[in-house]
Amino acid sequence: MGSITNSDPLFQPLQLGALSLSHRVVQAPCTRMRATKESDGVYVPNALMAEYYGQRASSGGLLITEATPISRYAAGYPGVPGIFTPSQIAGWKAVTDAVHAKGGLIICQLWHVGRATVPSFLDGQPALAPSSIPISGAALDGSEYSSNPPRPMTIPEIHSTVAEYAAAAQRAREAGFDGVEIHAANGYLLDQFLHDNVNTRTDAYGGSVANRARIVLETISAVSKAIGPDRVGLRLSPYNYFQDTRDSAPQSHWVEICALIAALDDEVKPSFVHMVEPRFDEVLDESAKMSSLPPGSAKPNLDIFRAPLKDAGIGFIAAGNFTGENARPKIAGDGADAVAFGRWFIANPDLPRKLLEGLPLTKYDRTTFYGAEPAEKGYTDYPAYA
Repeated sequence: MGSITNSDPLFQPLQLGALSLSHRVVQAPCTRMRATKESDGVYVPNALMAEYYGQRASSGGLLITEATPISRYAAGYPGVPGIFTPSQIAGWKAVTDAVHAKGGLIICQLWHVGRATVPSFLDGQPALAPSSIPISGAALDGSEYSSNPPRPMTIPEIHSTVAEYAAAAQRAREAGFDGVEIHAANGYLLDQFLHDNVNTRTDAYGGSVANRARIVLETISAVSKAIGPDRVGLRLSPYNYFQDTRDSAPQSHWVEICALIAALDDEVKPSFVHMVEPRFDEVLDESAKMSSLPPGSAKPNLDIFRAPLKDAGIGFIAAGNFTGENARPKIAGDGADAVAFGRWFIANPDLPRKLLEGLPLTKYDRTTFYGAEPAEKGYTDYPAYA
């Protein structure tokens, strides 16, 4: 990739727990739906995926995988590779080997979709969620979510799901991953518990912020005990609207959530938290998104969440509409320890080198993000800079 400069904030070394990074350009988790179907709901990483991740690996660079279901009924989409069968572990091992061959690091993002699916993808089982409130609109099979409302999880089901996250983390290590990121963002199961417009429980997992965050804290603790806290991260998206998550007070509530994470005992405290900037939205443009956010005591930004985490020694990765131009001041101004790039990393397998050397970036093709024919299109056919 060329020599690391002393002045570029993106190309300073960084220690995130057990992970020693030589630069701060992180590949964000991006669902791509290219895995091979083995049976209903079971999709296996393949050689094309190993090529894709291997292309994007760099010496001392961190890649975060696409969201990866922790169990059969945590999965809710076709073409998405899981981490719950021996064949999936073997498939991921080829991916991690390809990344490690280039001196890179790769962690597995652990996922449960919660209410963001329908029974047709779950062998007829109902989707599970904190409460029975369905998402608006239609699922991938064309059915209305409202026709198949989720079933509120029992407390034993919550406990078994927490245990499944820990077991999936162990399987990820068996597959050669350097660590895991617990997905508690973007309107999926753990995030559904956090948002007060989705979680209307009245037991120990609903009501107060501490109660709504209980499953997240329990998952962090269980996963950290399984593989060590120095290999565990967490993704959060307080300002995200995806899949009808609209908390009444995202700023104050997520500051409290971050304080709860920061207060965890050292033997289970995660090594980093990865958060999505308020400006990013799947549907709205940046100005519409920012003007739509509920008023708080401060302009919506991630700094208020970084503060309690930093005080506890927890690293911080920021994501959401970043370019080289706005990523550098983010790190130089101590707004984050590293920056995750999604769409630009999709179209530029050698993104770290391009950012380091100021080379032009290839534009991404949005129509190929979630699968394409052939599968290579918009996936492994983006060239590195010649």
